[in-house]
Amino acid sequence: MKCVICHDDWMPKMSFSIFLTLRQEDVCCPRCRARFIRLEGNRCERCSRLTDQAVCEDCIAWEKRKSVLKQNVSVYMYNDWMKEVMNRFKFRGDYALVEAFRHDVRTVFSKHFSSDVCLVPIPLSPSRLAERGFNQAEAIASLLPLPIISPLRRIDDEKQSKKTRRERFVGRKFFLAEGSVTGKRIVIVDDIYTTGATVHEAAKLLYDAGAREICSFTLIRS
Repeated sequence: MKCVICHDDWMPKMSFSIFLTLRQEDVCCPRCRARFIRLEGNRCERCSRLTDQAVCEDCIAWEKRKSVLKQNVSVYMYNDWMKEVMNRFKFRGDYALVEAFRHDVRTVFSKHFSSDVCLVPIPLSPSRLAERGFNQAEAIASLLPLPIISPLRRIDDEKQSKKTRRERFVGRKFFLAEGSVTGKRIVIVDDIYTTGATVHEAAKLLYDAGAREICSFTLIRS
């Protein structure tokens, strides 16, 4: 088979675990797979940031702002390899790359969250969606066998990756659309947690609309 990332031919190792659990074979060759770094070791219990502190300084600052986001869980470290893969995935529209994350996304998610939650992907603006052809947060959420709802709409049409850290904290990004979130336990899904401004704002909107508990799950913690 061909690796979904480098497109080289390779032969996956067959094992009894694949037959017994019906787990899908890896779509990445071992060389590409080894370059993804899972977040492990000492991390902030609130945002998954690598640190020796139980709660990092950023999360202490969010507490002072009375954030309602209970926790963020992330899967991978943001290294040069991940930056390259995400550039192909998000900005060059290589949707097939999402399959490279399936096993790790499901494994990490199941360790931290129960199955009685609803997933809320961070939305793109209509123009950004038309440009990319898909929403990367929705693609990540689709890897999980859980209900997906879309109560948020995007206001801001400017790329977050082009903004400074300060600019990401200024101005509203979302508004609530149709559908009720009252009493629901929600996990917001996004591709990357940098300052946290995006998921914290989304959490406040959902909480004010009646959501019972709100966490976030991101593919990457930068």
